Amino acid sequence: MPNGKPAGVRCVQLGENERCRIFGQPERPAFCGSLQPSHEMCGDDRPQAIRWLSELERATAPAGA
Repeated sequence: MPNGKPAGVRCVQLGENERCRIFGQPERPAFCGSLQPSHEMCGDDRPQAIRWLSELERATAPAGA
């Protein structure tokens, strides 16, 4: 996604298995590499992690998005 990923849009690099297709590749965005898993971020299960990531997207979305 050359201009970044809009909030609420699934990343085009996320595969059917929910894993990044470009993990470890130079074209992977720096932001993605900067996300470090923690209990706060991941919670105890996938639904908790998705809620946290959704809130992060809302908090960092450009005004009017």
